[in-house]
Amino acid sequence: MESRTISANGQEIHTVFMGKQGAPALLMLHGFPENWRAWASVAERLAGHYRLILPDQRGFNLSSKPEGVEAYHTKHLAADMLALLNALGLSRVVLCGHDWGASVAYAMAMRHADRFSHLIIANGVHPVCFQKALYEQGAQRQASQYMNVLRAEGAETHMSADNYAKLFRMFEKFSTAPWLDAAKRAEFIEAWSQPGAMTAMLNWYRGSPMDVLDMDAPSKVLEIDDAMREKYRILMPHLLLWGEKDTALLEDARADIGEFCDNVRLETHHNASHWILHEDADLVAERVRGFLRR
Repeated sequence: MESRTISANGQEIHTVFMGKQGAPALLMLHGFPENWRAWASVAERLAGHYRLILPDQRGFNLSSKPEGVEAYHTKHLAADMLALLNALGLSRVVLCGHDWGASVAYAMAMRHADRFSHLIIANGVHPVCFQKALYEQGAQRQASQYMNVLRAEGAETHMSADNYAKLFRMFEKFSTAPWLDAAKRAEFIEAWSQPGAMTAMLNWYRGSPMDVLDMDAPSKVLEIDDAMREKYRILMPHLLLWGEKDTALLEDARADIGEFCDNVRLETHHNASHWILHEDADLVAERVRGFLRR
């Protein structure tokens, strides 16, 4: 394992590398409230045949934490990762994302399809499918009400209180988290305690265009037309791994994924949750290997 900080898109991006130099490369993007370690157990299992690239995205852990909500709009987050690939001299890679990392991965895949041979998402959602579910007055809107809590003024104080108790509780709210042992808790506390980290992490929510309506607001209809299908299309082979015990992202949030993909493979896993990367790294690595061999 190698750890480096790389200048990309005006940011300093802390990045961990595993695997074989010169092997096919996988860029693996974490979500909230994690960091490069989210994909580490999966990457370790793939290191014999691939080059694994695990960055701390802007705002997280050891990477830059620019001020202001606008700095966390998706276009900037995607630009960071494209610039990182450019700095590494990589023209085409396999793109992987989980949670918010999936949102960045979808944005990159839609806008820069030539840079990615495959797209692999673990419990993450296509933005149009997610917004459609949030507009409906159903279970996904209810499950996503926490997003407005994290967007609120003063959320930093709320989430940091009592040694980050509420932030840790998020792991267990979205499913049980037996993998969250004392060592991992210490790693999270160190990452979250970096200067400016909590505000920067929460600015991912504040900068998102996703509209999470209150539960008493009437439903809205998001019609998926041909122009939308074309604009948000995923052209490369796409693997969507889904832990069915996820209580943050529900089946409704991926219901229309086939509208936007020419070649999508959905694999659901009954015993896994939102934290599938931690719960069953062997299974995820096996599915990734099988998908890339097709």
